[in-house]
Amino acid sequence: MLDAAIKGQLKAYLERLQQPIELVASLDDSTKSQELHALLEDIDQLSDKVAIRLDGHDARRPSFTVGRPGESARIRFAGIPLGHEFTSLVLALLQTGGHPPKVEAATIEQIRAISGSFRFETFISLSCHNCPDVIQALNLMAVLNPGISSTMIDGAVFQKEVEERQIMAVPTIYLNGEPFGQGRMTLEEIIARIDTGAAAREAEKIAAKAAFDVLVVGGGPAGAAAAIYAARKGVRTGVVAERFGGQVLDTLAIENFISVKETDGPKLAAGLEQHVRDYEVDIMNLQRAEALSSCPDGLTEVRLASGATLKSKTVILSTGARWRNMNVPGEQEYKARGVAYCPHCDGPLFKGKRVAVIGGGNSGVEAAIDLAGIVAHVTLLEFDPALRADAVLQSKLRSLPNVTIITQAQTTEVTGDGEKVNGLVYKDRASGEKHTIELEGIFVQIGLLPNTDWLKGTLNLSPRGEIEVDSRGQTSMPGVFAAGDCTTVPYKQIIIAMGEGAKASLSAFDYLIRSSVPE
Repeated sequence: MLDAAIKGQLKAYLERLQQPIELVASLDDSTKSQELHALLEDIDQLSDKVAIRLDGHDARRPSFTVGRPGESARIRFAGIPLGHEFTSLVLALLQTGGHPPKVEAATIEQIRAISGSFRFETFISLSCHNCPDVIQALNLMAVLNPGISSTMIDGAVFQKEVEERQIMAVPTIYLNGEPFGQGRMTLEEIIARIDTGAAAREAEKIAAKAAFDVLVVGGGPAGAAAAIYAARKGVRTGVVAERFGGQVLDTLAIENFISVKETDGPKLAAGLEQHVRDYEVDIMNLQRAEALSSCPDGLTEVRLASGATLKSKTVILSTGARWRNMNVPGEQEYKARGVAYCPHCDGPLFKGKRVAVIGGGNSGVEAAIDLAGIVAHVTLLEFDPALRADAVLQSKLRSLPNVTIITQAQTTEVTGDGEKVNGLVYKDRASGEKHTIELEGIFVQIGLLPNTDWLKGTLNLSPRGEIEVDSRGQTSMPGVFAAGDCTTVPYKQIIIAMGEGAKASLSAFDYLIRSSVPE
């Protein structure tokens, strides 16, 4: 099942096991069960601390549990955890076997202290790059707390259950049989959801912090670069972010980051965070900024949604952007019920079905190409008279037999049966005629909107809502700078955001040494 190179790597990892572990499989006569059996046999042969049994009684087959002999297993994989989930399997083996997780001691103690019974089930696809974060977080919680269990369910293997629950986006998380969450969630986010007092305790800690020299709002590429450049100057630096890594976390292939031939978003985001943590930077994650104001003492105040406030001599805004919605009837109603935004994550759920991609730029054409290899048919709709994607992508798209391209198409409505999408309506901008396409999924890829709604009326924004900045990253508010996709700087690219973040940080430091802001 596993090739020789992977076996060698896995064997080295399994040497770190400190306690015996047991894998208990529930199989049937299917090909998938045979494949899972082969995988478990491979793992069994790599360590004398691993034992397998084939007498499991799980109704989902193929599946297996990871636990310690004599104990009730709390981690279960329904399906074969390869692809992006292979790392989740390796970590589950190691952590169940006593290898310490790379998590702060305070977080471990917080998980252990959570009381109650929490039965998590997470539907995933093996091509989803967001799903492993959720699975790994829940598996770790299950290892540390006997009241928590975690089951990974591969939607492609258990399609009947996916259809019965009408799951059309991954990861989809259930807690004790009820919907809990959808999309990427970090360990900290999940803990905050079930540890009801965590948010209030964190807000109290934040409110007690002394004023910063540089406070960065946002944890994407621009924010990370700004924090690193500020910390290297030896000034007191803080980062407050709703989600460290930002939109990069939702990006799969990155092939234009100079000197790095190829990487992916989650890997780059992890590298950004680790680089920031190498310096003395106070990172306050899972905190959403809600208001910005100047104080009489010359400091700038940032109010958070939690109610806490932070003060700083300078502020760098790097709140990034989010996917643009179509803003047509039916879109919100059927979001995650046929309307999707991540073809890599949700594409496998539409295997053999008809879908549309909205948008003819690079993102839209890449999405259509990827989906064409999974679904029955792709219809790409572009508002303009011609596609805007790079020529090489357009050539690839036009070579695919199951793709239809429609230009000058304005989507006007998403239709459905009350439960899920069944079509869309578009207007031909040349003739004015309206047409209906019957389909099961719609992937929206029409650009970005800056995350600046909370700044309206506070500083100058462009008609598109972008923060207006000068050549130094200075905004219309003294001591407040901005960088990245939330600004008027053209070309929303990771490498440009990083450069702008560094520039804004140097400008903030220059402001500090030239101003007389009191301590």
